[in-house]
Amino acid sequence: MREAHSFHIPVMGLGFTIDTPVKVAHLGIDSVLAIGDHMLIERMRKFYCHKMGIPYEEINENFEDFRALRITEYLNLLNDLAEQKLEALRNSLSDKGEMLRSCFDMLPDNARIKKEFTKRFKKWSDTVQIRQWLKENLHLGSIDVNIMTKVDMDKYEHGEKLPVENNDAHVSLRGFALSNLRSSLILSAGMNPRLFGYMEQFEDFYPDAEGEIKKKIVLKVSDYRSAIIQGKFLAKKGLWVSEYRIESGLNCGGHAFATTGYLMGPILEEFKKNKEELAETVFALYRQALKEKEKPFPERAPKIKISAQGGVGTAAEHEFLLDYYELDSVGWGTPFLLVPEVTNVDEETLDQLIKAREKDLYLSNISPLGVPFNNLRGNSKDREKEERIAKGRPGSPCVKKYLKFNDELTERPICTASRQYQNLKIKQLLAEDLTPEKFNREYRKVVEKTCLCVGLSTSALKVNELNRRSDGEGIAICPGPNMAYFTKKLSLREMVDHVYGRRNVIERKDRPHMFVKELRLYLKYFEDKLEETGERPGRKKEKYLKSFLANLDEGITYYRQLFSERGQIFKDELNRIFEDLDRTKKDINILKNNLMKQLTVESV
Repeated sequence: MREAHSFHIPVMGLGFTIDTPVKVAHLGIDSVLAIGDHMLIERMRKFYCHKMGIPYEEINENFEDFRALRITEYLNLLNDLAEQKLEALRNSLSDKGEMLRSCFDMLPDNARIKKEFTKRFKKWSDTVQIRQWLKENLHLGSIDVNIMTKVDMDKYEHGEKLPVENNDAHVSLRGFALSNLRSSLILSAGMNPRLFGYMEQFEDFYPDAEGEIKKKIVLKVSDYRSAIIQGKFLAKKGLWVSEYRIESGLNCGGHAFATTGYLMGPILEEFKKNKEELAETVFALYRQALKEKEKPFPERAPKIKISAQGGVGTAAEHEFLLDYYELDSVGWGTPFLLVPEVTNVDEETLDQLIKAREKDLYLSNISPLGVPFNNLRGNSKDREKEERIAKGRPGSPCVKKYLKFNDELTERPICTASRQYQNLKIKQLLAEDLTPEKFNREYRKVVEKTCLCVGLSTSALKVNELNRRSDGEGIAICPGPNMAYFTKKLSLREMVDHVYGRRNVIERKDRPHMFVKELRLYLKYFEDKLEETGERPGRKKEKYLKSFLANLDEGITYYRQLFSERGQIFKDELNRIFEDLDRTKKDINILKNNLMKQLTVESV
């Protein structure tokens, strides 16, 4: 069943998809878990060992390289459990094939093995023959892992900085590289040259004599230029990027890495047109590097996959992305937060997600990384934060220490969401003799930061009834804007049927097309940037603002042509799409005029 499904489930937070592979891999569905939190991973390993009756020995701090070992052992456990479930599925003939039929029913209707299974299962009475066919055709969905390249904090011992191999992202990479998984490492948040170079040390990232790569590299990118820069960098080290995963800059969950108004449609078009050039350019460097390392090298460029995610919400959008842009897979993230069979979302937060509308889903500044972060208004972690502020104790205890990057006020970096940083920063503000209005504005900027290390993992503990004494009760969650249009709890079957157009679970009639939604999000983002700029943007900021609007303008022109020529799949909503584009065009023209007036006043 490898590649039979045309969607994947992206990583969500630290805990929401931490065990998703155990729930869906045996069904042939690819999914991604974050491996940056070794503490959560160890607790989940203990949970599953006890649940499945597997002997458990704690990997504590006395073990050599304990952080990486925790990750390796957990990934091995996930793989073993998924394989066991797959084997049980292959052998589930005693229930008249109901489990198998359910599995095959979830596949897209045009899947080859679905048609073959339906045809053959009626005729076969020889269970040995059936089992052999299932063994040859049913395969695990990929158990992929995600590492945020920015989360790579230096480590110290006895006051001395440890070698780079001890940094957080390096440890996560090593944990994955030493596991027995045959899957993909998804790298997000941009290039980390030290981390990319560290991959050279692990054989599983290189092709074997048959040209197979056991551990593939996937780059999450926001544009073509970023893809080719990173692809070439890795190729020079003999490392092949097997997949480029394009994510919407703003119409996504989690951290948002906005482009300069460069929209998803034009970005996908550029990848479609340049896919062969990308492969040829990178392959020449890759082959030469493998030769120099005296490793097996292929005569032809290995396959490159192109996938996308961010804001997709209907079967028509899904099909269009696959067919027109020739994608290999489409990521469905945020809607799966409403599927308890798949993700770890506690009942209170699930109810909030179901009731959430556009105003409740916003781009915030709560992340200690300093990157805009999609947030659910009124989540329990933010309420916990506000209660601490009201008591005069802003900031969180820094329990996990994964986001200690700020050295503004201390010799060594600390986290901006920590009580230590916020107390020091507030003292600094008090000493600056600011006006009450300016103090309050700066004070809110300081205390709005949230502890995501804990907040994004607590739901997994709560759902699985694990001890949360050291973590607290507050849960942070990071759905994309698409959540506003999904308004009920769903089963896995319902969600998959929605993806493939066999049913529609969206009850609202006013959901905009995913491309239009992203366009409007970028327009709002630009308005906020313009307001932040004030009356004197400066030359660099002026160039940025002009470029931003020009890219939005080009995006609208592109979409008008695209939907005029290829929009039949969206025939029921075409009129609204064109109306939305026209309205946005007018709004952009108003912003252009306002910007020019502002620049004219400055020059005078």
